[in-house]
Amino acid sequence: MARVAAVGAVVINVVDIGRETQFWSELLGVGVMREIPGFFVWLEPQQEGGVSVALQATGEAKGEGRNRLHIDTAVEDLDEAQAEVERLGGSHVESHEIMGFTWRVMADPEGNEFCIAAEAPE
Repeated sequence: MARVAAVGAVVINVVDIGRETQFWSELLGVGVMREIPGFFVWLEPQQEGGVSVALQATGEAKGEGRNRLHIDTAVEDLDEAQAEVERLGGSHVESHEIMGFTWRVMADPEGNEFCIAAEAPE
């Protein structure tokens, strides 16, 4: 079976990205791999080739609305990946771009949200 996307990170939406970065990096025993200050932090995977945890500052505390935890997938071409998600029965929720990092929030057929993104910036 052909792969459309690869899991890039499991993303946790947070309010205080500094505090949460310290918590998760110490809990998992890993350092910061990449960062867009004030917006995103990608932690190192615990093992080579493993999936990493990432933190996304949302400004919204846990509650109704935005998912707190979701899967990010890495894709080569956002348009092609979106078309394939939609062909499989998923849908496009919204698109974002911050400082050259572009991603799209998608939903599976039951409405579970996940993101498709070009590779995270260095």
